[in-house]
Amino acid sequence: MTKIIAVTACPVGIAHTYMAAENLQKAGEELGVDIKVETQGSIGVENALTDKDIEEADGVIIASDKEVTKERFAGKKLLVVGVQDGIRRPKELIEKVQSEDVAVYTAGMKTVDEVKKKKKEKENPIYRHLMNGVSYMIPFIVVGGLLIAIALTFGGEQTPGGIVIPEGSFWKTIESIGAASFSFMVPILAGFIAVSIADRPGLAPGVIGGFIAANGSFYGSDAGAGFIGGIIAGFLAGYVVLAIKKVKVPQAIQPVMPIIIIPIIATLVVGILFSFVIGAPVAAIFESLTSWLQGMQGTSSIVLALILGGMIAVDMGGPFNKVAFLFGSAMIAEGNYEIMGPIAVAICIPPIGMGLATFINKKKYQQAERETGKASFTMGLFGITEGAIPFAAQDPLRVIPSIVVGSMTGSVIAMLGNVGDRVAHGGPIVALLGAVDNVLMFFIAAAVGVLVTAFMVNFLKKDVAGAEPTMATEGASDVKANESSEEPMDTTKELDTKTENASIEISKLTDITTMDLIDIELTGKTQDAVIDELIATLDASHVLDSATEFKKTILAREEEGTTGLGMNIAIPHGKSAVVQKPAVAFGIQRDGVDWNSMDGTPAKLIFMIAVPAERAGDDHLKILQMLSRRLMDEQFREELLNTTSKEEAYKLLDTIS
Repeated sequence: MTKIIAVTACPVGIAHTYMAAENLQKAGEELGVDIKVETQGSIGVENALTDKDIEEADGVIIASDKEVTKERFAGKKLLVVGVQDGIRRPKELIEKVQSEDVAVYTAGMKTVDEVKKKKKEKENPIYRHLMNGVSYMIPFIVVGGLLIAIALTFGGEQTPGGIVIPEGSFWKTIESIGAASFSFMVPILAGFIAVSIADRPGLAPGVIGGFIAANGSFYGSDAGAGFIGGIIAGFLAGYVVLAIKKVKVPQAIQPVMPIIIIPIIATLVVGILFSFVIGAPVAAIFESLTSWLQGMQGTSSIVLALILGGMIAVDMGGPFNKVAFLFGSAMIAEGNYEIMGPIAVAICIPPIGMGLATFINKKKYQQAERETGKASFTMGLFGITEGAIPFAAQDPLRVIPSIVVGSMTGSVIAMLGNVGDRVAHGGPIVALLGAVDNVLMFFIAAAVGVLVTAFMVNFLKKDVAGAEPTMATEGASDVKANESSEEPMDTTKELDTKTENASIEISKLTDITTMDLIDIELTGKTQDAVIDELIATLDASHVLDSATEFKKTILAREEEGTTGLGMNIAIPHGKSAVVQKPAVAFGIQRDGVDWNSMDGTPAKLIFMIAVPAERAGDDHLKILQMLSRRLMDEQFREELLNTTSKEEAYKLLDTIS
């Protein structure tokens, strides 16, 4: 089996990283490829690739919008693309790596041809440098903004001029800490733009240049040059450092160049240029823009709201979204909260709207999409627009117009309702934390936008044939499914049962399947009858405390979406407190029974998975993965269907690992 490894990463590290990883994993399973994906998200590296993984790999995919170290992949076929490609076309990437089209990466090569190729792969290096700065800036904005929101919620007092935190109070200190974090926005943005361009020597000139850009006192301005000045300072510092690096110097001086000479010269150049040439004009433009926005009334403010709402929704976390977000953040620093208000509303509408759409009309969506809708809805509550990406990737012509219209609608209502947002974040979470002015109008605007999105997309979409089961989706989502049908954990179980349950390690199917759990001549003529037969088999092997309760769990899972996978296969499954230990019962119904399979084939090979509630996550997914990989082999399915004894069936099941 081909083995491919991958790394996914995005500037913010919240949503795109994990969506790309999940889609690559699903595509690998569908293509019969052994794939392991390392994520480099906001909480660090997860599922890290080991030296053994890399050594055994036939190829590598990096799907990232920020720099990922490649040296460890030397000697391997390496394909580098943006994170959006990992989300939108994972199968194509895997197939390309399997072909001979991908070059082998050689560590240390820094030829002109490689640099040109890298730029083409990334398509837009300017955007990459900007997003590198944004990725390091976002935590400062979020921490600062939410600390200020918490301080306003618990320590604020209503006054004729708005919510005010009393001087000298504990909550005033919390607000000051938040303001300190927020003040790092521009310097950090500039510093890490410069690092992306020129590596570590660009850090000090970039941060100092960003600080100067944010403080108008250096160039005689009451206001700074804002985030626009920070972006200019970052790119200026980065390219100045690159220019200095190209200067040939004596070998004796080379060791101190990156830590002393380059940073000092670059800082002086950036600081002097900004103080005497660049700063004042940019600050004047920024002040004029701020004054113009603050003076917007009537029609002009509606136009602005339409533009901002559309930008937030159209690429769901991409460059248009980030530009609008940074613009709103900069206005907060200037004391204008009514720009971020409409943005905060628009941010949550795409994911909540698409989540609501899947709840309103399930006939329009496959089972996997409905599961995604739950996650999308939750992400929207926390202001993560990227939750709508899976829907847009699958059906852009219907989804993107719907979320854009919804976000524009909500943004306009928020602007007309004077909704303000005092922190650089969006979604209902900021309103609940007290950072929003005119909370009622915030929720009205968001609700109307969400409804517009949900009803518009459902109007445009056609009904689907049924629920599409996918192994990866089921493995992840079923951890939460059917909780209402499960009894509370029986705390009176004997200690030896618990110990046995905890000690079972599943490396192959026969670790949890015995000959007593195999029935090669099922007699039931209906789905319900076959379920009863397999549950009776599990009960007879002392796997269940209550066959009746476990059947409720199985049937509740079937109501969520059929477990008939097609190709004459069905895998009913459930997790419950009445299951004593992980087990799989296998049965063959020679004539087949109707299981509402997607391809219309009757179920002949039926595997019933039973997992204790406390072991649901890992065991459930592991068993599903084992079965899905092996059952994709048509010859194996034929051999299993033609078995004439339990012993013969057991030998075949013993190969599933």
